[in-house]
Amino acid sequence: MPERMLKFVHLSQQMPDKRDISARRRDFEEIYARFDQKAAAAQASRCSQCGVPFCSVHCPLHNNIPDWLKLTAEGRIEEAYALSSATNNFPEICGRICPQDRLCEGNCVIEKGFESVTIGAIERHITDTAFAEGWVTPRRPARERGISVGIIGAGPAGLAAAEELRARGYTVHVYDRHDRVGGLMIYGIPNFKLEKEIVLRRWRLLEAAGIQFHTNIAIGRDLAFADLRARHAAILIATGVYQPREIGGPGAGLPGIVPALDYLITANRKGLGDAVPDFDSGTLNAAGKRVVVIGGGDTAMDCVRTAVRQGARSVQCLYRRDRANMPGSLREVKNAEEEGVEFLWLSAPEAFLGDDTVSGVRATRMRLGLPDASGRQSVEPIADSHFTVPADLVIKALGFDPEPIPAAFGEPGLEVTRHGTLRIQPRDFMTSLPGVFAAGDIVRGASLVVWAIRDGRDAASRMHAWLEAQAPAREAAE
Repeated sequence: MPERMLKFVHLSQQMPDKRDISARRRDFEEIYARFDQKAAAAQASRCSQCGVPFCSVHCPLHNNIPDWLKLTAEGRIEEAYALSSATNNFPEICGRICPQDRLCEGNCVIEKGFESVTIGAIERHITDTAFAEGWVTPRRPARERGISVGIIGAGPAGLAAAEELRARGYTVHVYDRHDRVGGLMIYGIPNFKLEKEIVLRRWRLLEAAGIQFHTNIAIGRDLAFADLRARHAAILIATGVYQPREIGGPGAGLPGIVPALDYLITANRKGLGDAVPDFDSGTLNAAGKRVVVIGGGDTAMDCVRTAVRQGARSVQCLYRRDRANMPGSLREVKNAEEEGVEFLWLSAPEAFLGDDTVSGVRATRMRLGLPDASGRQSVEPIADSHFTVPADLVIKALGFDPEPIPAAFGEPGLEVTRHGTLRIQPRDFMTSLPGVFAAGDIVRGASLVVWAIRDGRDAASRMHAWLEAQAPAREAAE
């Protein structure tokens, strides 16, 4: 083993510096500084180069993490980028928004007393350097196949599939109902985690590769699904899940109680310079308000930290389990706490107070019980433990469900599961309709961007295999 590795025994873990708390509370710029090459090489040298790299095993994309850490430690950044991008279509995005503390870094085999390697920050350094040096180029095919495929949805799953299919020589058309490409990466994730220029830059790169984008096109409204199938040899549905889960209880319909995605889309559109009446009117603007966010996932963390930056009077997060059992990134929780967010653990909403608009949340204390069917500890209310949290704006961050795709597309032949997600055949990503595939959250349910990328890559591979198998029939028809 080269002397430059295995330095975790005497070199401590170091994350990139964070911007001053008072400064970052006032704007939407990314909060982390960037490693320079010296710091990145030093932190990469902490990798133990273990025989069974659990960081790679627990990465949905199975990135070759120990290998590109070693290359970084040796100063071979262009090679590190080539290795990183071989398994990940958007490493510059994953390095910023992946919950590394739950995936690669959380499974690092270095003894916990020494702390894990800072994998995410190094991945970001590698890719940012590659863009700065001009090493990132469009993936154009060696030859054109003359076969057209259509992709519905320009989120991470659709974009990953589009790039993989285009690299194989297919003519790729991507349709999206929004006016920009990126899905939740552009409209759902705040700038302080992912600057929008990072996503827009990737869009330009995909266009340069020859992928054709059709924005402001809703399938079933602007273009019939049957017409789309007639245009293309195969279709991939990668629409994601956007329908917010509702919350019950008295007063749940009061004005001032809003879905998390509506709130985040409004904030991101404002940051992009769009005209946003709901923001300007104050309906979806936290400025000067007492904000309560209900939920404990990464979306909830995006909401509380956005509210802080909009100048909320106070920001509280209500979550029915404790800190150890919350699904969101603990790193994001820490960032939120630093910025002034108050977490009310083991607390669940019971009713919403107010006359013409919401004025408070009546909640009850909870306690953890025995594990439920999912393996997580169940929760149960504590008798006579009610309390009230004042609120002018309540944001529901309870997760997302699929929209009724068969009805929206006017295609009853598309089968769905009992959860409302599209049903696909095991291993090949094909739906109940021949030549129509599906991938990402619309199949998996609401999940991480990195899983959507993985699904998009795998779906592209299965679509390619299916199209290859159909070649004799196409040739006979011609």
